[in-house]
Amino acid sequence: MSGAGDEPFIAAVKPLVDAIGGQLIPPDEAGLDDVVLTWEGADVVAVRLPQLADSLDHILAALERRKGMPLADLDRRAKQEIVRSLEARGAFAVRHGVETVASALGVSRFTVYNYLNREKGV
Repeated sequence: MSGAGDEPFIAAVKPLVDAIGGQLIPPDEAGLDDVVLTWEGADVVAVRLPQLADSLDHILAALERRKGMPLADLDRRAKQEIVRSLEARGAFAVRHGVETVASALGVSRFTVYNYLNREKGV
């Protein structure tokens, strides 16, 4: 990327980029949809953001790692908490979001909708 002095900056942003499922690329390879990060007046690194659907898969994989087991093996309460968390993050605004989450949780779309409606007091 840039100079050796930029490495601490890159190391600092890498966990965030990894958490969102992004990719670090050299700034001169950045496209129109990439975000170029500047540090002390110089372009240091660019972030290639994932497609929204890929982000949801990445979030589900991270949740699975955090829980230490397949999401489908969690109890009902834990699955409801995950649905609540994903809704707060906008997961269900993504096309096929409900289907993707239902598949990961090992439940039906109807169950995911029930979890969502339960939170809204419907």
